Amino acid sequence: MSRTFASLKLYNYRLWFAGATVSNIGTWMQRVAQDWLVLTVLTQESGVAVGIVTALQFLPFLLLSAWAGLLADRVDQRKLLLATQSASAALGIGLGALVLLGHVELWHVYVFALLLGIVTAIDAPARQTFVADLVPIESLPNAVGLNSASFNAARLLGPAAAGLVIAWVGTGWVFIVNGFTFIATILALLAMRVQDLKGSERAERKRGQIKEGIRYVRRRPDIMVVLIIVSVVGMLGLNFQLTSALMARTEFGLGPGQYGIMGSVVAIGSLAGALVAARRSRVRVRLVIGAAFGFGVATAVNAVMPTFLLYAITSIPVGFAALTMITAANAMVQTTTTPSMRGRVMSLYMLLFVGTTPIGSPIVGWIGEEYGPRWAIGIGSIAALLVSSGAALWAVRRWKLDVSYHLHKPRLRITYPPTVAARDAADADRRAREDASTKIRGQQIVDKRSQP
Repeated sequence: MSRTFASLKLYNYRLWFAGATVSNIGTWMQRVAQDWLVLTVLTQESGVAVGIVTALQFLPFLLLSAWAGLLADRVDQRKLLLATQSASAALGIGLGALVLLGHVELWHVYVFALLLGIVTAIDAPARQTFVADLVPIESLPNAVGLNSASFNAARLLGPAAAGLVIAWVGTGWVFIVNGFTFIATILALLAMRVQDLKGSERAERKRGQIKEGIRYVRRRPDIMVVLIIVSVVGMLGLNFQLTSALMARTEFGLGPGQYGIMGSVVAIGSLAGALVAARRSRVRVRLVIGAAFGFGVATAVNAVMPTFLLYAITSIPVGFAALTMITAANAMVQTTTTPSMRGRVMSLYMLLFVGTTPIGSPIVGWIGEEYGPRWAIGIGSIAALLVSSGAALWAVRRWKLDVSYHLHKPRLRITYPPTVAARDAADADRRAREDASTKIRGQQIVDKRSQP
């Protein structure tokens, strides 16, 4: 089997990959149907209303991510995922039933978006870190890349399928289908060989564990710069479902079928980026910075395209750059974090990456309404260019990088002392262990003093 698909040799990961792919297709179908329902049925093409729905769906990440990450570090992640996937299935079927019965109102969509956001906020850290139980640590970058490939293969199929189903039978059946796709993930989790799971180190129950995770990240400047990049780009740049809906409806005057195709075209580039990422055995911070800058350039070009065809074509490099950044950031954070801290660190990652969407979506929606959808894309481009440029300058100074340009390949060469980032990670791990040991000794002293 080629290096790109190496993790699929493992039985448990094959089950996870297959179940997640089916579930992801349903998820993308629901996202398209939800926005289309709000934009064309429940409102008069209100970008603000679509932004509010998106914000409510991601608001729980701001409120629950830290607690959800600690939960993922403490409990059996497989059992937790069984619970969250079952809840997601029930919510999809419930919203579909309301639509099919003709009782759905805008506030219903708001409520279901919020409830689904709560479930997803609890699910996300466990889903991210569960992969480490399925594959050896050296295969984790490959597995993360394949997870992204699964997600974006679904993104390639889901929007187009949703557009066709909406055109044929309406949005209600899309929600029903999504609800039943979660059964694939549930069956995959139940069919796994439990004895083959790696069983990552679980965190013991004690006070101050969330603060402990925050301190760990603060001592890791390499992780900090990655979190800053993904939070800014995620907040203002990765609003594809909102900006695509506005471009399709108001700029090009398209119907649901073409809107679905636009989402699939973006996924072509995203899928390519994920497959390329799966071949990497090591990920550096500079890849995250470079991909963010590339995303800014690609979206700037995408925003000014005069026709639907050119807009669709330039969406491919947008998807490629976005997925390269996301996959590189995810793999870098997971592979360099202490296992007992991984859930909390990934929860902070998800908090800043996904949790900033409730802040950005209404802003982007308002810009789309007031100044046009092209500026809704443009604000994300400007943000990505600024944050990536700032991160590059910081990295050059922090790690004493030597950046040089050559006429021959590779054109741009970046070299730096290989121990700098590793030393930051080692120092953070050492301090985390010292903090834990200090707390244990302090508790032992208290226990002794309390004895008669």
